[in-house]
Amino acid sequence: MNRQKLAGVITMTLLLPLWSSPVEAVYHADSDTGIEALDYIENEHRRERANRLTAEQEKLLADAKAMEKNLRYPLDPKKAAPVAFEGEELTYDERDGSFIAKGKVDILQMDAHRFQGEEVTGNTKTQDVSIPDKAHILQMTPGQVRVTLDGYKAHYNYGAKTGSLENAKGKAGAHYITGKRFEFYPDKIVVYNGTESKCGAQKPDYHLSAEKITYYPNDKIVMEKVKFHLRGKVIFKRDHYETEVGGNADKTNYLPRVGYNEDDGAYLEWDLSFPMRKKVNFNTNFYVSTAKGWHSHYDITWQNRGMATGVRYGQYEDGDNEWIKKEPSAFWNYNDHIGRSHFTYGLSAEYGRWYGNGIHSNHGEYGVSLGYDPIKFHRYTLYLKTGYSITKESYDDSKVSGVSGDIVLTKDFNDRWAAYAGYHYSKKNQNNSLFKYNTDDYSKKLEVGFSYRLDELNRLAVGTKYDLDHNIWKNIDYYWYHDLHCSQVIVRYKSRDNAWNIRWQFTPW
Repeated sequence: MNRQKLAGVITMTLLLPLWSSPVEAVYHADSDTGIEALDYIENEHRRERANRLTAEQEKLLADAKAMEKNLRYPLDPKKAAPVAFEGEELTYDERDGSFIAKGKVDILQMDAHRFQGEEVTGNTKTQDVSIPDKAHILQMTPGQVRVTLDGYKAHYNYGAKTGSLENAKGKAGAHYITGKRFEFYPDKIVVYNGTESKCGAQKPDYHLSAEKITYYPNDKIVMEKVKFHLRGKVIFKRDHYETEVGGNADKTNYLPRVGYNEDDGAYLEWDLSFPMRKKVNFNTNFYVSTAKGWHSHYDITWQNRGMATGVRYGQYEDGDNEWIKKEPSAFWNYNDHIGRSHFTYGLSAEYGRWYGNGIHSNHGEYGVSLGYDPIKFHRYTLYLKTGYSITKESYDDSKVSGVSGDIVLTKDFNDRWAAYAGYHYSKKNQNNSLFKYNTDDYSKKLEVGFSYRLDELNRLAVGTKYDLDHNIWKNIDYYWYHDLHCSQVIVRYKSRDNAWNIRWQFTPW
């Protein structure tokens, strides 16, 4: 047999499929001082920390860039990126295209893919690569989700862009994943008997498991026979679970939250969503407290692009602990951009039976809004919105109509400091409204606050609200956010009311 030792670089193609990031939940504050304006900044910082490059990822990018500089011929954009092999022993049979690489084999593709193993076999004619024992896979290709996987029995055909990997675990984006078998296709990845979580513990505090998980890049994730695990226990199951990925990802936190405040005492809150049919979900907010008992609400919602409509029932609470019961209430909302411009508009309507403070009323509220996409400049972000609403009540035949306006400016100084200031106006207030829910007792207010991150685990924040109608401070609230391994404790002190609120929640963001 005529064999030839290879001392140089074998140029060939080896391409992994795209990966997509699984479901992502977004952090949000519990406040009526406008401090939620900082949530967007905090979410960005969390994503940056979760996706911070590891040492091996940085090395992969540097090696791919160096490989590009050393190309001896122009790169054909219609072909897959070239690949370089390194190993202690490389053997190639030029007659049939087969090769064997042994001893700390490193396969580098110029578009930032890397395969590593102790022994690699393959064929340049059939375009196959196999790693029969343990394999380590990295993907840092621009425009694709970062992938780090360790598994066994890796096989990949770089011509058909198909392959498989057995008993693998690692990360896709910021999500920790495992699977008995991974199958790679040009348009999707299928994982059998897999799990995913954003908790990086050896035994995650929470995770999802499924008999089959299908990742459609930049589109959606479909899971079959799904179990939701919390602290080693299955908290509920679904036959089918589907969610969008990327910028349109479902932001529902499916994990329960517990806490304490002086109005409700100790409480448990849990948001869940159950699909009824395509684009129709039954959503629940379970809320039970020691002081007030069962205060939950539910809705059936149909959503399609920018429109949502449905029916709500149950008790709702605003950020100032004001409650209302809807018995029930129908709603319709539509939001979209005006053409291809940065201007946005919204239409909304709600009508139903409301109950609060011993009063029943047929409540109708209708509104239109006009806004503009967030304007970013020099780490500042400006939010602009105005609107007009009409509120009618059958109880006293009252009608409140008028304009509203919101101007909010945030500043992301660095990873530690952030601040916000906002001016808000609403013709509707508690003085001219039947119900106090979701309204202030004045029309003009100023909200100002800031946050400071002490370290990776602790953040302090202050949120304030100032009544411009009467020139008095309404709220000065202090927050302490403490990250545990995969959960967070949030302590809030309302200094004007001398009231405490503490909340503990898992953090799957």
